[in-house]
Amino acid sequence: MTLTCSIIDDEPLAAQLLESYVKKTPYLELNGVYNSAVSAMRDLREHPVQLLLLDIQMPELSGIEFAKILPKDTKIIFTTAFPQYAIEGFRVSALDYLLKPIGYQDFLRATDKALEWFANKEKRNTSQRDRFMFVKSDYKLIRIALDDILYIEGLKDYVRIYLESGERLMSLMSMKKLEEFLPQPEFLRIHRSYIVHMTKVKVVDRLRIIFGDNYLPISDNYKDQVTGYLDAHTLV
Repeated sequence: MTLTCSIIDDEPLAAQLLESYVKKTPYLELNGVYNSAVSAMRDLREHPVQLLLLDIQMPELSGIEFAKILPKDTKIIFTTAFPQYAIEGFRVSALDYLLKPIGYQDFLRATDKALEWFANKEKRNTSQRDRFMFVKSDYKLIRIALDDILYIEGLKDYVRIYLESGERLMSLMSMKKLEEFLPQPEFLRIHRSYIVHMTKVKVVDRLRIIFGDNYLPISDNYKDQVTGYLDAHTLV
């Protein structure tokens, strides 16, 4: 997989360093280098890139302000000499935050994270299109239609998949791997131990999702995304 990327930095030496890093990283394809967000605006709107290496403190339009108007599919790695901007950076869903002077090892760690994010996105797109997955269970590969899944329970190194038919399948797999594969927000992590097929939810009792006699807790870590989904589908 190759990621298209651009660099925006008003410091020429910093931009040149990042450009040299991009050129020696096999999975990155450089589309442009800009000295301000304003000069990059038209190009990035007409020809969006997958990854943007973006300085924060710049004249006219800061990196934080510019991040808010970018296409949602453009992922950002902020580059800055000012550590106080880290929290603001993550509020606009930046993939990472690199503090200058930036070494190649840190650069590579951040761009590897971007590569992994896009690879997982491709898997989710595949699952959304094909609507099934294969899991290993009892030394066999079992095909499961996504529409048959009610929810998934994490049990240390295993997961238990609950199906509408009442069948339960055990598989040696991590919850993280399933969360990355399943299309969102159709499937949402509601707790460290549970991923729920939200279109199958019929009853929510306070902070619990009910499937028959099973009450699945919604933990504080995932409450905002779950309540956001429910609010979007609630008439009051």
